[in-house]
Amino acid sequence: MNDTKFDVIIVGGSYAGLAAAMALGRALRKVLIIDSGKPCNRQTPHSHNFITQDGKTPKAISELAAQQVMAYPTVHFLDGLVVDGKKLDNSFEVRTKKGERFKTARLVFATGIYDVMPDIKGFSECWGISVLHCPYCHGYEVRSKVTGILGNGDFGFEFSRLISNWTDDLTLYTNGASTLSEEETQLLKSRNINIVEAKINALEHNEGYINNILFADGSTMAVDALYARLPFKQHCTVPETLGCTLDDNGYIVIDGMQKTSVEGIYACGDNTTKMRTVANAVAMGTKAGMMLNKEYVLQNF
Repeated sequence: MNDTKFDVIIVGGSYAGLAAAMALGRALRKVLIIDSGKPCNRQTPHSHNFITQDGKTPKAISELAAQQVMAYPTVHFLDGLVVDGKKLDNSFEVRTKKGERFKTARLVFATGIYDVMPDIKGFSECWGISVLHCPYCHGYEVRSKVTGILGNGDFGFEFSRLISNWTDDLTLYTNGASTLSEEETQLLKSRNINIVEAKINALEHNEGYINNILFADGSTMAVDALYARLPFKQHCTVPETLGCTLDDNGYIVIDGMQKTSVEGIYACGDNTTKMRTVANAVAMGTKAGMMLNKEYVLQNF
């Protein structure tokens, strides 16, 4: 397979990558998906807000998707990690960690992001289970429960307003001195949203399900769910190596057709957007595959 030149190589074989592969396979393109098997939601017990798949495990959704995509004979899959890439005269070459090299006319990066965990004991074990990033993905399951938000400043204020839709028992944990304005503070308190400024040491949990927040002063507070928005890094730095532009937030810049700043390279999914849902990843992947094929056809007609 190393000697084969592909029409498209898709780096990343989760929801966005598989959706792009299906669109391209149905367009008769010779496609190689290279995936290392580490999606960011692998710890999440159930996926929600994706019609026809609501409540299924992320693994079950991706396994069924892979099975359906691989039914197209021009689509191939490789278990591997892409670590480098380079631009050739009229194509690209990617190299895997094992040293395998593959050539392609077009590239799609569906590589996602990885979250940078805070220095709070137990946090990473709860991430995606009871420490949550999105109320639309998980809010219904913890509705009306004792809920916290880990945040401060503008984010803490705005997210508190949003999450108040799902529960009347809400506390904002600023993990240190609050940076909310006096007006913001009074508005939250007027809506019975508590603000706790104590430094957090740990999350006490049972197999990822949070029970208590343990503070530096030794006190604790019971909580059933905690929302947080974490800093992140691109899961794959190869797009940058190839010259793709990142925006100020660290996302790959794309246009309305999922094209990056480098001709012939597309990107889709969590590496390009704050809208971090399975449904959106699938939509972006499908669009990337369709737009790429259309451009391919028109350029060669």
